[in-house]
Amino acid sequence: MKEGKMHYGWVVIFMGLLTTIAAHGFGRMSYTIILPAMKDGLGFNYTQLGLLGTGNFIGYLTMAIIGGFLAAHFGTRIIITAALVLMGITMILTGLAQSFGFAFAMRLLTGLGNGASYVPAMALGSAWFTTKKRGFATGIVSAGIGIGTLISGLVVPPILSVFGANGWRFSWYILGGAVLLISGIVYQFVRSNPQEKGLQQVGSEKSGAVHSDSSATEKANASKLTGTIKSVVKMGAVWYLGVVYFFYGLSYIIYMVFFAAYLVKEIGLSQEWAGGLWALVGGLSIFCGVIWGKISDVLGRSRGAALAYLVLGLSYVLYALIKVDFGFYLSAILFGLTAWSIPTIMAAAAGDFVGPRLAPAGLGFITLFFGIGQALGPALGGYLADVSGSFTLPFLVAGLISLVGMISSFYLKKPATE
Repeated sequence: MKEGKMHYGWVVIFMGLLTTIAAHGFGRMSYTIILPAMKDGLGFNYTQLGLLGTGNFIGYLTMAIIGGFLAAHFGTRIIITAALVLMGITMILTGLAQSFGFAFAMRLLTGLGNGASYVPAMALGSAWFTTKKRGFATGIVSAGIGIGTLISGLVVPPILSVFGANGWRFSWYILGGAVLLISGIVYQFVRSNPQEKGLQQVGSEKSGAVHSDSSATEKANASKLTGTIKSVVKMGAVWYLGVVYFFYGLSYIIYMVFFAAYLVKEIGLSQEWAGGLWALVGGLSIFCGVIWGKISDVLGRSRGAALAYLVLGLSYVLYALIKVDFGFYLSAILFGLTAWSIPTIMAAAAGDFVGPRLAPAGLGFITLFFGIGQALGPALGGYLADVSGSFTLPFLVAGLISLVGMISSFYLKKPATE
């Protein structure tokens, strides 16, 4: 590589950014803003709407695990691209839903694509960057969640307004088409590791390019899939890392899924007001992954995660108890500045524990725990809202769960090989 030339790793990280914009920002976070209109259009209750979210996260959970292992052996490029294509198609089909069963099936399939694209994308930082730069690089990828959330918050309300009762359908059509477009761009530029381009990791002390037979490497890796699974699963520290991640999945998703429904259906604010506040969350969260990734590089993954859980828990409790504009804004600001902190820290920590080559598999495994929490959260939140007649209880429960996550973070052990 010539002196002064930008390392290709930064191109790959930008492709990871585009992937998270599509996978999380459009495929998942947009549901928060579309949800109230879907409720009116299809006549669902909050338990059913929560179950749609659960269906999405069941799909996410399934392919987050499998996709991570497949990407570790067969290449990130193919796995991410195929997953984004699946997402785009099923998001468009979601707009055609007439029944709960069909809507559930489409959200489930969208979740499959979400998990298979997001986990390998978040592991790109571990593959392309050394430990000292890993948190920062992973934070850039996670910024796509905030960008996608911001775009959804700005774009979806006007679509809902222009197309009236069918606005939620056109929202899915447009966002699904955008995901398909992004899938083509990512396929063109993303690469699984530096060896495919004859390079070292960004931040490596070794100089110059390296040469390898990537096709031979992929064949060798593919033959070791079973060994990889055993290597990751037998690490006790990785299991505990998954437990810490579980509390984030269970708590943040209650806040995310019912954020707009709370403002519109319970507080009585307009769809546009809720969309504007959601856009604020997205805008603030664009850089939160970079910030918290760097914090975890400096303070360590354990203390970084504990601090992030504390701020997240405060945002949930404030949202439940201070039911005026000031409270809503304060909660949104705190959440936006911390939203993707835990996924960023966990992705970096997975690379710390299992190493660059197994990073997608390690992240996929701990995402099993995260995904279980995500799958349970919407149904739990919807049920609590229906039985209590208010979203106050669900948000308070989310705050309590986040507190447990903070305490558990302090017991994370530093990898001996870090």
